[in-house]
Amino acid sequence: MIDKDVVKQLVEDKLASSDTYLVAVDVHPDNLITVEIDNDEGVDIDTCAELSRYLETQLDRDKEDYELEVGSAGITAPFKVLRQYLKNKGNEVEMLLKSGVKLTGILDDADEQGATILLEKQVKAEGAKRKTTVQEKVFYPYEEIKYTKYLLRFK
Repeated sequence: MIDKDVVKQLVEDKLASSDTYLVAVDVHPDNLITVEIDNDEGVDIDTCAELSRYLETQLDRDKEDYELEVGSAGITAPFKVLRQYLKNKGNEVEMLLKSGVKLTGILDDADEQGATILLEKQVKAEGAKRKTTVQEKVFYPYEEIKYTKYLLRFK
């Protein structure tokens, strides 16, 4: 079976001089290798094809047969690396917590520890007749987050 770490290192070496970055590498038991990449400006088919051709030259089919899929991280796929969080700062996201709570808000910030989301909620002030909308920044560590993904809305 092809070693996942070898494929990961090959991809990182190839992408080191570009703005494109590795999101995930999976090697399945039947030697299906899937590589997900992303870029702050988006990934085009030529970038995927170039990386695929590069990997083909680095892996020996005579030693071990494999199937290779190189693609971009889907626009509504859950974020897997910090750089995807940073890329989506200011965008509306859906966050599902491991507790089962689903949140929708603006991704305000992210770092190695977790992500901050700007939530809107309705609050009725004491003595007021109507509720008003207030914004609240809430930080969630990654250990509490099941997934976060870009929220695509059609208006």
